[in-house]
Amino acid sequence: MTLDHFLKNQSVFQSVKYLVYAALLINVFLFMAEEMSSSAALNTSVTSIGSFFQIFSATIDTGAWLVLLIFFELETYVLSDHLLRSVVGWFIRGTKFLCLAAITVAWWGYIAELSGLMASQPMSAGLCETLDASWSVLINLDQFEPFSASACGAGEWLVLTDYERVIATPAFLQSAVWLAALDVINASAWILVVIVLDIEVRVLLSRQHTLSLLSESVRGVKIPLYLILFLAAVYWGFEGSFLDFWDAILWLFAFFVIEGNMSTWRDETGQSQAAGT
Repeated sequence: MTLDHFLKNQSVFQSVKYLVYAALLINVFLFMAEEMSSSAALNTSVTSIGSFFQIFSATIDTGAWLVLLIFFELETYVLSDHLLRSVVGWFIRGTKFLCLAAITVAWWGYIAELSGLMASQPMSAGLCETLDASWSVLINLDQFEPFSASACGAGEWLVLTDYERVIATPAFLQSAVWLAALDVINASAWILVVIVLDIEVRVLLSRQHTLSLLSESVRGVKIPLYLILFLAAVYWGFEGSFLDFWDAILWLFAFFVIEGNMSTWRDETGQSQAAGT
């Protein structure tokens, strides 16, 4: 089946679309389980709002994005323009703003995690003999294993000074730093995508010609952003966890759906304006 036939077969397309949305909902709980496991390995707990967002940054980020995606689906496919210009539209925009605020806080959590990983110092001679089971070993981003005295005695080790009782080899730490940096870049690109999409939604609802020219300009910004997101997914496929890769692919497909909705909406608006309605 070609892509064109797939898009035109509405029953198949809608079924696949909502299956993807359901898979993204499952991912929220998978990220929560992963972050709870990581927190337990570090012997850390939620002690403040800041620590909550830092520990569960991926869960909060994914959950807020899912709500945002659902409201974009309502705006671009389900609801009529008339409803979107009513109090329903104001409610949707208010909820989207709250989601974007949560996403921004989660984005800051990614930055804090990257900053924490970059703070390290060589483990002093003799420290290895003093370490006990309360210490953890970083093996990848958000992945830790119990301390092993036999492993500690071989090779070079670093102490993560912003973490509580965590050590890592230079190679594993560097890999985690790259993945943390990718989280920041990926989150930044997605935030810009949703801002551009929201501008387009506002333009279509306003039906103003001058704003339509603005829409054409900002639409081109999304091409490099989606390229960055695709390359991030590829990198996760080779270097990150399968969950990160799978989640990235699902989100790209989900926003491919939203872009298709936007294209149809633009065509319908253009035809309506041409007909003078």
